Amino acid sequence: MSNHYLKKAFIISFLCLGSFAINAQLKGSKLPNVVIILADDMGYGDVSSNNPLARTSTPSIDKMAERGIVFTEAHSGGAVCTPSRYGLVTGRYYFRAPERKQFWGYLPPQIEQGRETVASLMKRSGYTTGCIGKWHLGLNWESKDTTRPPILDYKQPGYTNVDFGRDIYDGPNSLGFDYSFILPASLDMPPYVFVKNNKVVDPEVILTADVYPKTIKESVEVWDRRITGVDDIYWGRGVWWRNGEMSRSFRIEDCFDIIVNEGISFIKEQVASNPQNPFLLYLPLSGPHTPWVPDDKFKDKTALGTYGDFIFQVDHAVEQVNNTLKLLKIEENTIVIFASDNGGHWAEEDVQAYAHQSNWGRRGQKGDIWDGGHHIPLIIQWPSKIKKGFTYSQTVSLVDLLATFSDLTGQPIKQPYGEDSFSFFEVLNGNKNYKVRDHIIYISAGGKLAIKKDGWKFIDVLGSGGFTLPGILNPVEGGPKGQLYNLAEDPMESQNLYMQNPEKVKALSDLLNKLKSQGFSVLR
Repeated sequence: MSNHYLKKAFIISFLCLGSFAINAQLKGSKLPNVVIILADDMGYGDVSSNNPLARTSTPSIDKMAERGIVFTEAHSGGAVCTPSRYGLVTGRYYFRAPERKQFWGYLPPQIEQGRETVASLMKRSGYTTGCIGKWHLGLNWESKDTTRPPILDYKQPGYTNVDFGRDIYDGPNSLGFDYSFILPASLDMPPYVFVKNNKVVDPEVILTADVYPKTIKESVEVWDRRITGVDDIYWGRGVWWRNGEMSRSFRIEDCFDIIVNEGISFIKEQVASNPQNPFLLYLPLSGPHTPWVPDDKFKDKTALGTYGDFIFQVDHAVEQVNNTLKLLKIEENTIVIFASDNGGHWAEEDVQAYAHQSNWGRRGQKGDIWDGGHHIPLIIQWPSKIKKGFTYSQTVSLVDLLATFSDLTGQPIKQPYGEDSFSFFEVLNGNKNYKVRDHIIYISAGGKLAIKKDGWKFIDVLGSGGFTLPGILNPVEGGPKGQLYNLAEDPMESQNLYMQNPEKVKALSDLLNKLKSQGFSVLR
């Protein structure tokens, strides 16, 4: 065995001994249930208690903040959907994953079979595990014509070679989830189908254009029209989705509620069928990601229009979950985690047009390497343990859930997995001064990387690396080749100090390259 893995084995053994000691207090009582509510593209500033100038309203999430822990420096595992979800589920940065062809909603499995996940770890601890909602981590589809691959050209709207009547492989059920009811990807990309335990619920497929007109009379085209195709449905800012395959019974406007109702049914079923058994529910919502399609009862309820109304519906989903836990008398010993998968997809045009900052206090938006791309709301409540709400201001990541659950259950992470995950279980036990991680790596939509350590952030590229233009800037002779920010003094990343601090650039660049190459953080 190499020195690298001997060192890792020693570190994990040491951490596990500490984990078992910490968990001695839990042995006499039932392990807590865990519900992870993951909003889609909801910015830190969309939670009204996070943003003093918010034009959104999130009373239920704000109530969680009052009674739980508010993590003010929480980050996703990536600045877009798939990298973030990969990090949450595996405790591993997405840049370490093998490169695969990207087919948007039809993308192949992103998580290797056999890899440790939050579900497999919790299942070994006796949990019943469920995944209900947006997956976006890939599936293995079968072909109608077996001489050709299922996907021929995912950018060409129309019918594919996918056989929706056959079983689907390598999804949540093969990664430790006992039950799954998923939307394969985002609600603006085909296929628009629900998959329940490896089978499409309604395999009779039509095209979205068969049901929805491409435009409506009230349509006003704004900046996001440029990222849609001519055959896509576009009804205005945020109200658009790509044309493509859809179950005949599927309706875009019903998807969010169906996911929430399925999640609540899963909770009720666990309590009814096996009340002594703890459960983990991973509930990734489809909103407020485009298309913004709030229910009629939420329309015109906020000052921010359709987006604000959809945020209000997300908040209502949080209320429904918490009310269900209370009604079933399991609220006290249930950990509820509310987070978002990345920053809000909120361009500068939106900041000006709506007078609202989805990514309040940070530069950039979803996709970007700047903090606006991955700074997220994270609020955790656990009434039996967290008796009084407080704020935790040190860095954590969604990637850290795996190690935290390992400490929670006293169940070690299988080697050599979870290499980028750091436990914040001490914080859940009330230690406000506990330092979870020494550094954090950021990943942009364009696959660009950055690292933060000791309040300094180094970005190995010029530009946003993502959705804000320009994504990439070519260095000029004698100018900076990357970006360096002192976040302690400049959280908006407005003053590039690359040229003034060559030693800091080298130190952070060397650390980033070291962590990229070794695959397991010796600083863990």
